Amino acid sequence: MRKNEIIRYAILSVMVLASCSKTAEKADYSQFVNPMIGTAGHGHTTPAASVPFGLVKVGPDTYNEGWDWCSGYHYSDSSIMGFSHTHLSGTGRGELLDVLFMPTTGAVQFEPGSRDNPDEGYRSRFSHKNEVTKAGYYSVILDDYKIKAEMTATTRAAFHRYTFPANEKGNLLIDLAHSFKTDSILNGFVKIVNDTLIVGSHRSKGWGEGNEKYWTNHQVFFAARLSKPLKTATLFANGKTYSNIRETAGKSVKINLEFDNVSELLVKVGISGSDVDGAIKNVDAEIAGWNFDKVVASADTAWEKVLSTIQVDDAHTERKETFYTALYHSCFAPYTYSDVDGRYMGFDGKIHQANGFTNYTGLSLWDTFRAANPLYTIVAPEVANDIIRSMLAQYDEYGLLPIWPLCNSETNCMIGYHSIPVIVDAYMKGIRGFDVEKAFEAMKKSAMQNDFDIQHLQKYNYIPRDLAPTISVARTLEYAFDDWCIAQMAEELGKTEDYEYFSKRAEAFKNLFDTSIGFMRGKDSKGLFRADFDPWNAVNATSDFIEGNSWQYTWFVPHDIKSLVNGMSGKSRFTERLDSLFTVSSKLDENTPSDVSGLIGQYAHGNEPSHHVAYLFNYGDQPWKTQERVHQILTTLYSNKPDGLCGNEDMGQMSAWYVFSSMGFYPVNPADGKYVFGTPLFKEVSIQLPARKTFKVTAANLSDKNIYIEKVLLNGKELRNGYITHKQIMEGGTLEFSMSGNKGAVFTME
Repeated sequence: MRKNEIIRYAILSVMVLASCSKTAEKADYSQFVNPMIGTAGHGHTTPAASVPFGLVKVGPDTYNEGWDWCSGYHYSDSSIMGFSHTHLSGTGRGELLDVLFMPTTGAVQFEPGSRDNPDEGYRSRFSHKNEVTKAGYYSVILDDYKIKAEMTATTRAAFHRYTFPANEKGNLLIDLAHSFKTDSILNGFVKIVNDTLIVGSHRSKGWGEGNEKYWTNHQVFFAARLSKPLKTATLFANGKTYSNIRETAGKSVKINLEFDNVSELLVKVGISGSDVDGAIKNVDAEIAGWNFDKVVASADTAWEKVLSTIQVDDAHTERKETFYTALYHSCFAPYTYSDVDGRYMGFDGKIHQANGFTNYTGLSLWDTFRAANPLYTIVAPEVANDIIRSMLAQYDEYGLLPIWPLCNSETNCMIGYHSIPVIVDAYMKGIRGFDVEKAFEAMKKSAMQNDFDIQHLQKYNYIPRDLAPTISVARTLEYAFDDWCIAQMAEELGKTEDYEYFSKRAEAFKNLFDTSIGFMRGKDSKGLFRADFDPWNAVNATSDFIEGNSWQYTWFVPHDIKSLVNGMSGKSRFTERLDSLFTVSSKLDENTPSDVSGLIGQYAHGNEPSHHVAYLFNYGDQPWKTQERVHQILTTLYSNKPDGLCGNEDMGQMSAWYVFSSMGFYPVNPADGKYVFGTPLFKEVSIQLPARKTFKVTAANLSDKNIYIEKVLLNGKELRNGYITHKQIMEGGTLEFSMSGNKGAVFTME
């Protein structure tokens, strides 16, 4: 072979190898996930390790009392109580924190001590510089014990790895009396089955209100397999310690496991809501061996599968971190609640079987029906379907569709019956792997239940403030939207009488719309508007609203924005009123809850009733104002820092808003299958769809100044509508935004 041929062959070989390497290179979207986002400020998120939609969220608890510790962790803290296996994320109320593990050295301690003085108990100081948080992984150095604690998770099990200092006696405390402080521990149980298997449970009464007919408490079972046999154990029950027994029960139960010279201890922990047998099956099925790093890699792969459904191509690393963490948080909940064999504890306190579906819990529906649930119909349609089957299981066991179910209890938290738009949205999008007739029956029963407020709604077609003296306006508005959803499904199913009835109820908001002032306003049973009306007033003993005021709630008519426009004397006046929402004083009533945050004027992005409002300028033929406000919210109220959320993350909703909005559209009406245009944040986004289809969104000439849409093309054809449909997305293709620094096109919203 001649010299020049050898050189050419060598160059060609390198090119081929480089090409193959690039093709085989794994896309790594999880590298952009920062679980610390939202752990400071009032985001209430947890850095716990989890897999998508998993039951187990294993991670640190720094405190278990107070509003900013709803998840058990806040970035402001400097000591750790231990690592519990279940956590809420982003909620406005604390719960869970089940089965706390804490590795220690030295003397055995059974009380955690205080944040002011960790030396009083088993707490340990730590530094954020020694924390590592990734999708599916958490680790920290416990400074007081010089122990490195690492953890990862599968759907129903946790895997701990503790590295102890040399020549030290190692302890592992399991605290079954640990919980959020507002919970009442009813009883606990622990048993040493053998020197490498510990099992137990605890039962508590917390957030779940249930009802008198189906009263259930929160019960969690665990099974912990140890990589090394314990030397001895000290059990603690009701203030007394025991060293010569192998099991105990009581109201306050703990156990300390002791090991000699245990440089590394691995612990696999199965969690179940059914029984100890379920916990054992869960851990044995999901973590077969003792390869900790392999389970970490599996958790990363699980997240990569979800995160790669939306592929962002952009050089702005901080925004990609914000985006992928938002997608991560969107799929952190809801939580799997059925065991590997399909069993789960029902709302009637009995064990049931989930046949052919995964049972989910942790449905924060007042929040998530707006954007998180619609997002699942794109990135996880199988989850969207199983959520509905889980709702129908609750209907069988409890008699009504969910409001805010947690484990096997209904919390009845917040208002409306927002499982209904979730069902209708999925059905209209072709997600129908559930009993449709049963779903309609359940929807109708929830809307016609023998409830005090709903009885008034049936009689007056609004809720009179003198007959139901609190939250009358907010309830009326939210019921009206849910009833519109029922009407749409009734029409699809050919149920004409139901369609006509619920269409009338969907207009209930009109009875509280004082068009003379342009606000929703409380009205009594005689038809008289509240005389002492103040749109800034949010909460008092006779408030008409919940977690908001009339400035924020007036716009909650996503199913009939045309009536809002007309009631405000047309599009020009409508957009003037929207302008004033963003520019009036941000003063709040002294009793306004902390949830109302992220204020721009009286627009409150930190709470859900405002989430669709920035998009409403489209309906007043001034879409550039939507583009300005959406861009402002995206770039000033979100970041990749621990305080990067302007309010409670709310089980995925705050994050889902960011995911949709940064792609350039948002479901203003979360049950009509339309996504209204805002302004894109990235130059290119690709949504990976079933059947190997792709929907690509591009933004030509995009910059921080070029935020205005001049033109939109769908598969090369110019769009005149100011929205794209779910059907168009799922068919695949390309949506092209042409951006500029000047106010651009006006779209029709009909």
